[in-house]
Amino acid sequence: MTLAPETTDLKVQVRLAADWLTVCDLTHLLPGRGVAALLPDGGQVALFRDRGGRLYAIDNRDPFCGAAVLSRGLTGTHQGRPFVASPLLKQRFDLETGQCLDDEAVRVTAYEVRAA
Repeated sequence: MTLAPETTDLKVQVRLAADWLTVCDLTHLLPGRGVAALLPDGGQVALFRDRGGRLYAIDNRDPFCGAAVLSRGLTGTHQGRPFVASPLLKQRFDLETGQCLDDEAVRVTAYEVRAA
């Protein structure tokens, strides 16, 4: 069963070490658009929901320029893998693994995420 996000009170949570941190309401995640959330250590996580309802969370900091902008990037797919392209320099990051699709030596942190 798929629930319409407008009719639920589900919260989006990311796993930090052994604990789950609630970061926002599911209704704040629109398909194809990112949202940034502040983490307890001062870092940021970029959250995404695709049109199929799957959730993704990666570090919001673009490793190529240091700016916290990945949540504002364009989403898409490459060879069946979901990605976000940085809005500044356009490098693409796999939303499941954090791997940069344009430079295999670069990766951002990918977080386990759920709606609960």
